[in-house]
Amino acid sequence: MRMEFEQIAHIESAHPSKFGVPRQSGLAPSDRARIVFEPEFRNADALRGIEGFSHLWVLWIFDRNSSDGFRPTVRPPKLGGNERVGVFATRSPYRPNPIGLSVVKIEKLEPLRDKGLTIVVSGADMTDGTPVLDIKPYLPYADSVPSARGGFADEVGEKIAVDFPDELLERLPPDDRTAVAELLALDPRPGYQDDPERVYGMEYSDYNIRFVVKNSRLKVVSVDKK
Repeated sequence: MRMEFEQIAHIESAHPSKFGVPRQSGLAPSDRARIVFEPEFRNADALRGIEGFSHLWVLWIFDRNSSDGFRPTVRPPKLGGNERVGVFATRSPYRPNPIGLSVVKIEKLEPLRDKGLTIVVSGADMTDGTPVLDIKPYLPYADSVPSARGGFADEVGEKIAVDFPDELLERLPPDDRTAVAELLALDPRPGYQDDPERVYGMEYSDYNIRFVVKNSRLKVVSVDKK
């Protein structure tokens, strides 16, 4: 059966590329994004009552993927990129249907003159421009399962120590500093890369942030505006 879906919205975030995006939603709670509805869905009545909920499910599309057909197994970064597991046992973006599912926190509803009523959210894990298929309220009594098991991804993983010199941190706008520090502490590098001499670059909004990682410590070496 072949189905067609319509994009209802898109994400505006500070992540122009995939590198540096949190691997799961909620890991960088200070990182904010905006859900902007497409013109035909910019009806405030469609959001009536949403202010009573604290969180949303967002269904979205991995639109940055290069498609080379169905692959039954993948190498998840959680396992260091060396072990293969079934694609349906992972949250890999390389799936038969490239659909993502994320929980985000509603920060506020904000009307914008040229974009209608938008939803500002935090904890998102999507790049700028990501197409959104649907949003649904998160229901704690039904959606939270404290006794659930997480398989090989059961642990969040230890956050890496970050050395962010004050003179470099101050180059970022004050509202972005906490979010960037949270993202760096998640160690944006692919799980299979551990070159202490390599300088990595992460884009955030209008800035390029470069860093090295040695002895399990991340050090920011430059912050430059694009």
